[in-house]
Amino acid sequence: GHITGLTGVMEFREDGANPYVQFEILGTSYSETFGKDVRRLATWDSEKGLNGSLQERRLGNDLQGLTLKVVTVLEEPFVMVAENILGQPKRYKGFSIDVLDALAKNLGFKYEIYQAPDGKYGQQLQNSSWNGMIGELINKRADLAISAITITPERESVVDFSKRYMDYSVGILIKKPEEKINIFSLFAPFDFAVWACIAAAIPIVGVLIFVLNRIQAVRAQNTSQPSPSASSTLHSAIWVVYGAFVQQGGESTVNSVAMRIVMGSWWLFTLIVCSSYTANLAAFLTVSRMDNPIRTFQDLSKQMDISYGTVRDSAVYEYFKAKGTNPLEQDNTFAELWRTISKNNGADNCVSNPSEGIRKAKKGNYAFLWDVTVVEYAALTDDECSVTVIGNSISSKGYGIALQHGSPYRDLFSQRILELQESGDLDVLKQKWWPRMGRCDLNSHTSAQTDGKALKLHSFAGVFCILAIGLLLACLVAALELWWNSNRCHQETPKEMANDVRLGLRSMDKEVNLEQVHRRMNSLIDEDIAHKQISPASIEISALEIGGMQPPQTLEPVREYQNTQLSVTTFLPEQTSHGASRTLTAASGSNLPLPLSSSATMPSIQCKHRSPNGGLFRQSPVKTPIPMSFQSVPGGVIPEAMEPSHGTSI
Repeated sequence: GHITGLTGVMEFREDGANPYVQFEILGTSYSETFGKDVRRLATWDSEKGLNGSLQERRLGNDLQGLTLKVVTVLEEPFVMVAENILGQPKRYKGFSIDVLDALAKNLGFKYEIYQAPDGKYGQQLQNSSWNGMIGELINKRADLAISAITITPERESVVDFSKRYMDYSVGILIKKPEEKINIFSLFAPFDFAVWACIAAAIPIVGVLIFVLNRIQAVRAQNTSQPSPSASSTLHSAIWVVYGAFVQQGGESTVNSVAMRIVMGSWWLFTLIVCSSYTANLAAFLTVSRMDNPIRTFQDLSKQMDISYGTVRDSAVYEYFKAKGTNPLEQDNTFAELWRTISKNNGADNCVSNPSEGIRKAKKGNYAFLWDVTVVEYAALTDDECSVTVIGNSISSKGYGIALQHGSPYRDLFSQRILELQESGDLDVLKQKWWPRMGRCDLNSHTSAQTDGKALKLHSFAGVFCILAIGLLLACLVAALELWWNSNRCHQETPKEMANDVRLGLRSMDKEVNLEQVHRRMNSLIDEDIAHKQISPASIEISALEIGGMQPPQTLEPVREYQNTQLSVTTFLPEQTSHGASRTLTAASGSNLPLPLSSSATMPSIQCKHRSPNGGLFRQSPVKTPIPMSFQSVPGGVIPEAMEPSHGTSI
């Protein structure tokens, strides 16, 4: 048998030569443009000998007058069909066509262009043959192929590529998230846990202030210290704390050192919280934060809500396959991506061509993985600007011009491409098809506009809702208070009213707050009723026996009100003597309007409303005291005409 090796079949003749050996002659070149480069100059075998030239080929305009056959595939914006004229060959436009025109102008050649029959870039089939544009080059039906074709090691093994004229990377085309209107965005600056802690801190500090205030009040009663001026009730203390938190309300003077420490700490806490809230709220209301939850391929692989895929049997498809099935790959991101992309052999999430993937991404709930340049152009030219591109430099490849294997035109095209890059002509062509300032903003999903915009109504809807809730709650509480006071007034008896008046008269020798009595009397009188019926059972009159009073020395010393005038009008009979204490005789009962008996049966007495001040008023102090005067009235029931004006007044 024959022995095979790297050089083929090994068989030696009698002279020791191997007739099956073949050699490739490689040459190296050094230049400022290409640097160090290795290329095949010729081949040699024992039968045909040298096939090629060992002399260095000079680069020049060797394409003058030639017409080259060019195969292409439609891919926006690299190659697109232009407006065609009836009866003339189909015309094309795009970034790759502009590059080809620039090369044809510099090298002096013409070209005829046609589309690949199957519309594919080129992939090796199971029978080791190639389809697409690569197959056209292998079968010698085209001289070169140009479109958004990437340079891969598999393709370079069967065809030659020029220098890359554009870098290549894989991007994600995804629909922009819709702006969500949140009427309660005013709560967004703080987390829910922060708001809960603040809401709990207000009553806690209020309870602490209330306790310290009560302790201070007890100390003030036992010592000569001034009484605390802080709120003495729990709800008042909480109200003071809330007013300090919202930076409203008057200042409460506190005398206790402990209360000053508490209030000082609370004020400092309030200052920090309010300052942080104000700064953060301004950012939330003025900056449109439509953050996309997917920013990288890692984010895409971790979520399950959005499906994603690419074009079946494409270079991107093969790239994810190689990465996802590589056991040495440390990052499991590509394994997760490939598991989703290859589901059901790619039939579930992958598409047949890029146009279908772009349409699917615009509908939403789908992310299309494809060349960044292609999806960026789709996003820039979208009528509704509804999609955005997430770029990731996960592949250091590029786009090049494919030529037949061993083509003599490869170095010519590579040199002219480098010249176009150095002169800036390629950048001008890129700006033509991928403008920086277009109708759609590719970065709108990550950064806000630099020229601020007016705040809309929905930004303050939550504030107006809180105000409306507060106003409705206040009206409801006011209605409940009116209902409660109305029922309470109807339940009060005239006897309770008389007791309140008697209590006020007995306390004349002390500091009497007549305003409280006035409010009490007004609350007991219903303005809707003209008269109040006082039943006889609620009135008790007892006669005072002569000498029945205790000696003056056992009584509490009567305070002197030298500068006060008291005018009293009552129902007592005329008396002839005046003194500190007065008694009624039995004979005077005939002049009383009512019998002096505790069990007498009396008719009902109608009493009109009191005077505007409740029947009790205090006159201004005078210099000269005036003695009390008494007015006698006839016996029997008091006539309407002789009734004293609005009852008793002091």
